[in-house]
Amino acid sequence: MGRILDRYILREILVSGLAVTLVLLLILVTNEGARVLSRAADNQYPRGVVLELIGLGAVHNLTIVVPIGLLLGLVMAFGRLYHDSEMTAALACGVGMNRIYVPVVLLGLIITALLAWLSLDVAPMAMARVLSLRNAAVQAGQFAPVAPGRFRTFGGGSTVVYAQNASDDGTLGNVFVERERDGRVEVALASRARHTTAPDGQSITITLFDGERMEGVPGSRQFRIMRFSEHTIPVAMPKINDDIADLDAAPTRELWGVKARDRQAQLQWRLALPVMGMVLTVLAVPLSRLRPRQGRLSRLWLAVLLYIVYFNLVSAGRVAIEHGTMPAALGLWWTHAVVVAGTVLLFEVPEWLARLRHRAALVAPV
Repeated sequence: MGRILDRYILREILVSGLAVTLVLLLILVTNEGARVLSRAADNQYPRGVVLELIGLGAVHNLTIVVPIGLLLGLVMAFGRLYHDSEMTAALACGVGMNRIYVPVVLLGLIITALLAWLSLDVAPMAMARVLSLRNAAVQAGQFAPVAPGRFRTFGGGSTVVYAQNASDDGTLGNVFVERERDGRVEVALASRARHTTAPDGQSITITLFDGERMEGVPGSRQFRIMRFSEHTIPVAMPKINDDIADLDAAPTRELWGVKARDRQAQLQWRLALPVMGMVLTVLAVPLSRLRPRQGRLSRLWLAVLLYIVYFNLVSAGRVAIEHGTMPAALGLWWTHAVVVAGTVLLFEVPEWLARLRHRAALVAPV
């Protein structure tokens, strides 16, 4: 009977947990897609990298989605079991709570191992790939030929180029160029132009032919107009950095034993996420306990509140380590202890006190 009950509870948890996690993942992918598309429009990413960036961003955030999905799935599964009196029947047949925890802890250990793999290995690699793709996309977008009939920005948005038409050899016709430099605005109109990339790949030279240039300070009368037969505009490109400077992309092995506070905080953050998954799995059982006539989703808001408090507490601890207000040696382990203690005080202590009062009433002399 024990194995049948274990499989039944495990199946209920898996169905609910997977459903909630997939919904949250869909929301995450949608938000990530909006951010990537906005960044792609600003930096003119090639189309081929957008979907990969969305997928990698979702993978990097799985360590945040999986714990809340598992917690909500557990609360929904046990809420149904309590609401349909299946838990009451199981307990009345002599099944203790220790037996109920067996499939829960087993699933929690599997999820914890998965989260550890994602947090310590997969997520940093995904972020490293994201940074590499961003740099390559910026470079490809900035050095791509100017398309006629479309505005193009160069140098991080400091220079705007528009060409009405383009010939097969790359010469642009009826060109408009606007550039901001040292608080002054330069606008140039030319009958034709060409742009070339420097050998080091760090700058672009736009050469205008047969046109005029207007230069001045917006809002003032300090303007001058000059005609030219040839005018060269150098544009410095954003520096392409292939080195992974973002701590989210640093391999975990490079964080061990490093004294820098930001790296210690990053390491403690990666270690805290798998532990958070296990703690939430265990706490979901007392959290989902329903009283008679309560709805099956009555404790769902408490689960959401618990996750928000837990996540913000871990995030605050990480920031405290980064700023040196908390010793790195303490880590983020205290956050798990605080959440466990708070949950026990909130849900278990009233039950214990009620049992003590009930036993005292039974043994009291009449």
